[in-house]
Amino acid sequence: MLTASSFYAGAQQITRLDGSHLSFWQADSIITNLMHNAKVTGLGISVLNDNKPVYIKAFGLKNNQTKEALDTATVLYGASLSKAVFSFLVMQLVQEGIIDLDKPLYKYLDKPLPDYDKYKDLAGDERWKLLTARMCLSHTTGFANFRFFKPSGAYDPNGKLAIYFTPGSRHAYSGEGMMLLQMVVEKIMGRDIQQLAVERIFIPAGMKRTGFTWQPSFDDNYAVGHDPDGAILPKEKKYVPNAAGSMVTTIADYTRFITYVMQGKGLDNKTKALMISPQIRIHSKYEFPTITNDTTNENDGIQLAYGLGWGVFKSKYGPAFTKGGHDDGWRHYNVNFPDKKISVIIMTNSANGEGIFKELLEKIIGDTDTPWHWERYIPYNATAK
Repeated sequence: MLTASSFYAGAQQITRLDGSHLSFWQADSIITNLMHNAKVTGLGISVLNDNKPVYIKAFGLKNNQTKEALDTATVLYGASLSKAVFSFLVMQLVQEGIIDLDKPLYKYLDKPLPDYDKYKDLAGDERWKLLTARMCLSHTTGFANFRFFKPSGAYDPNGKLAIYFTPGSRHAYSGEGMMLLQMVVEKIMGRDIQQLAVERIFIPAGMKRTGFTWQPSFDDNYAVGHDPDGAILPKEKKYVPNAAGSMVTTIADYTRFITYVMQGKGLDNKTKALMISPQIRIHSKYEFPTITNDTTNENDGIQLAYGLGWGVFKSKYGPAFTKGGHDDGWRHYNVNFPDKKISVIIMTNSANGEGIFKELLEKIIGDTDTPWHWERYIPYNATAK
């Protein structure tokens, strides 16, 4: 049985991208039916209209074993939503002139990059001198997603860090690039990204249950991930911040962050526009595996590209910027339409979560432009168009 908890009690309808309206009870029915049919354990969802939250709800369970209900204050593993928050932090430093997007990163360091133990694999490949913050944020470093993934995407526990193409020449999503930039930021600032994010983002945006590291206050209400059969995947509590994916948050808190971004807070207009402007066009057939020569023109119509920390595309309702999160037992997606002042955030603790994203986006806000096929958000019923 699906249960729901609501955070926001404002207007009783959602305004969709085409100007039509969806009542809360209609939205509730759509969500609960999709979750039931696709066997999604728990889901948090929010919608912004006029850059303000009008609908924030949690459905289902945070733990399929204890049968505890998920609520809007339940802490979930954010996976790669971490990258969006970190990128926002970096853009603040760019705005303040602390970091130059195009200055080679090694020039901020005390010694050559291969002299650091984590980057010794790059010795002999002088292309490490080309790496910049812009490349890390736009995923054009030439690194694989993580060194323990082979170019094919297969897991290799003994994998070595390598540069697979000339940095800046093409897009290939990379957590390694984000972690390199994290090292540079922490070196420049003399503090870790958890401390910086608390000061610069979490406190200003009112995010009290979010962290790049696990906090004792999270122990009272947190979710675990679930595999496709609903079996529990225990939550690993991370105490070392990782820009690529250690952040935990709640649907209410991440909604506060997106509201902060959409309302133009934390960055001036010029820097925000730069952050969500195309840096590199994307022609890969899929987002993953990242190091591949398979190309397509399937997304040329929406001009699929990457900005600085965010994916970007052109929709029939104007430009959009987006970020997803994916790990074992966790599936998340956020897409924002600045011209319409509409956003949606979806967070799930189920490996089946992505199977309902396409239909949720279409039915809840009328988004039919998100490149779901490139993201591999394959509908659960395999017959949806």
